[in-house]
Amino acid sequence: MINKYPLWKYILLALVLACGVLFALPNLYGDHPAVQLSPRSGDISPDLEAAVSETLNSGGVTDFSFRSSDNRLLVILPDGETQAKAHGLIDLAHGDRNTSALNLVPATPAWLRQFAKPISLGLDLRGGVHFLMEVDMESAITSAEERYVDEFRTQLRENKVRFRSPSYDAERGVTVRFADVLQRDNAQSLLRQEYRDLVFEATQDAKEFYLHARLSDEARETERRSALQQNIITLRNRVNELGVAEPIIQQQGRERILVQLPGVQDTAQAKEILGATATLEYRMVYGTYNDWADAAQSGRVPPNAKLYTNREDGGPVLLDRKVIVTGDQIKDASSGIDTQSGSPAVFISLDGAGAKRMQRVSADNIGNPMAVVFIENRVTSREVDGKIVRDRERVEEVINIATIRDVLSHRFQTTGLETEEARDLSLLLRAGALKAPVEIVEERTVGPSLGQDNIDRGRLSVMIGLALVLVFMAFYYRVFGVIADCALVANLVLIMAVLSALPTTLTLPGIAGIVLTVGMAVDANVLIFERIREELRSGSAVQAAINSGYEKAFSTIADANITTLIAAVVLFVFGTGPIKGFAVTLSIGIVTSMFTAIFGTRAIVNWLYGGKRGLKALPI
Repeated sequence: MINKYPLWKYILLALVLACGVLFALPNLYGDHPAVQLSPRSGDISPDLEAAVSETLNSGGVTDFSFRSSDNRLLVILPDGETQAKAHGLIDLAHGDRNTSALNLVPATPAWLRQFAKPISLGLDLRGGVHFLMEVDMESAITSAEERYVDEFRTQLRENKVRFRSPSYDAERGVTVRFADVLQRDNAQSLLRQEYRDLVFEATQDAKEFYLHARLSDEARETERRSALQQNIITLRNRVNELGVAEPIIQQQGRERILVQLPGVQDTAQAKEILGATATLEYRMVYGTYNDWADAAQSGRVPPNAKLYTNREDGGPVLLDRKVIVTGDQIKDASSGIDTQSGSPAVFISLDGAGAKRMQRVSADNIGNPMAVVFIENRVTSREVDGKIVRDRERVEEVINIATIRDVLSHRFQTTGLETEEARDLSLLLRAGALKAPVEIVEERTVGPSLGQDNIDRGRLSVMIGLALVLVFMAFYYRVFGVIADCALVANLVLIMAVLSALPTTLTLPGIAGIVLTVGMAVDANVLIFERIREELRSGSAVQAAINSGYEKAFSTIADANITTLIAAVVLFVFGTGPIKGFAVTLSIGIVTSMFTAIFGTRAIVNWLYGGKRGLKALPI
């Protein structure tokens, strides 16, 4: 019996190893500190590179280079100290039109970057901030139910049902009052047909008849899921605006969102942007100054108006209940300076529906004042009986009142904000509004030095484990042990290549999975080599012993690895965060070790010993 592989199998093995080396190679080059510049709106300016170069040279930073990628300008610097200095200079000079952020850029040569990239490192290896954010689901339900107040008012008026102004409270939901039972029953029949997601309840007292409406249990659950998913999308957009490279934003349970921002050390700015819920509304001004003062003093607000506070003087302002445009209809926003007043401004671009409504309303109200309402949900903490109680407050204030001089359409500007406020608001409007407020319930910061220490320790553990296994196999199985060592090194290269090629993130538990794989990868060769030894002891010919060793041990190897792979898949499906990282590297290691330990070593053994008919012994 001759053990020989056809040529195509050797070619396949060579191609796989060549691809593995190519994709694993970028991990040898490390990273360069860099400052990343992304335009706040539109494309990056063609003269930005020259402007940044002039800024850095005038600030005493001379050792730098540029790289452009995905509408970003990367300023590559020699060390972290120079990076921090350059970031301060760039942000001061160019931060009004661009988002600047610290980053790490792969030092891979240009020719290799076209084919491969290094492994994405997680928070515990690269450093950065970790937030666990809880979505306020009750606020999402409340906001969803409050929308029906105006809808009920419109529906009942259009159908000529007599009612008294509807209101909302968290306990009973939307409540509409009626003077007689007939009008209430008519309203209930009408609204029940129109709003099938609501549960209606009719009550009465000695004076009035009431109709209460709440979201059904199914609608509440749908609203909760929608709030969570929309918040994830919004948070991802905001993180993109911050310029963070390779963030992790994912659902954690039913009400929480995990946000990890590698490379970010400014937790204050990250918390402010991620948790902010600011947005704008545009409304027409209602009445005159005397009407505003009367409403504030008496507490009687006209049914078609809402009472607000003017930020500039703290006085009352009455605005029309009908909203012209909300933040949801803003498709782009950028901060800048108003050329006429020199004050900070936010330049707004509306979507099609918003532009049409703004055009129609402004055309009908030329010469009349329009107001801009700034809306923000704030969370404050206070201690009560030794426990931290968080209070949520919705702040709505008028930041600007201006007379409509011309027909407005897609693009216009809003003033009345501070510089930082205008910059942050434009970011939030571009990224979209959170559907429900979020609260940071867990916060961790991993410094870059600690992350590097984790990398060094992880690399050391892999090297020590690999060296010990290599020495043991070479000593115990001699030449066949060296063959297994070659397969083990190839297995490690393939693991790194797969991690580089796939959109995965390597974490500290992932390194633990690699170390475990290094130890487990030789199990298959141990079984094969021991089987070959048994065949030789029983008097089998060398070629028959080689063939039996690989053929008869294969089923045992396959069973052991498949059961381990099933356990790894279960860990990935039901695990979270670090457990998933461990499961990913373990699964990849199992698959690659099967390839190298069986196919790879058999190819080498066949090449060295398979064609020798008169061979009497093996160095095993």
